[in-house]
Amino acid sequence: MASYSFVTEWRIDAPIDRVYEVISDSLAWPDWWPAVIAVDEIRPPTERSGVGQVFHFTFKGKLPYTLSFDTTVDRIERPGRLGGQARGELEGRGDWTLREEGGMTVARYDWNIRTTRWWMNLLAPIAGGLFKDNHDFVMESGATGIRARLGGVDGSFASLAR
Repeated sequence: MASYSFVTEWRIDAPIDRVYEVISDSLAWPDWWPAVIAVDEIRPPTERSGVGQVFHFTFKGKLPYTLSFDTTVDRIERPGRLGGQARGELEGRGDWTLREEGGMTVARYDWNIRTTRWWMNLLAPIAGGLFKDNHDFVMESGATGIRARLGGVDGSFASLAR
């Protein structure tokens, strides 16, 4: 399996509580995040906090394929952290960390995954840069979408080296 570590930051001119509310409502992502094709709840939370909930995600970037995986939510600390374990065509961990900085909310996403599709693993040595560009495309579309969802607020997108 090929491994990837992506770090993305969205800077959003909105209160941290509002940004957290939108990010934590995964079922609504297809309404505002163009690269998210579908989100379905597979299992309700096992704890009142929301921990244990399982979602099935399908994403489509600019490359001619979709990726689907299930995520089990295992970390919820409102309004600063949200994370879970992914299994399926991507396996690994995704963590959102939100903080206030200079009047903005910074939403950082750390995505540490392995690909399970045979063709992606075969092409990884030569296509890893394309896969990173595709990830950046997906995340930039989310940055644009969340700003629109929050009323057209200002903000920015950054893909950080790790």
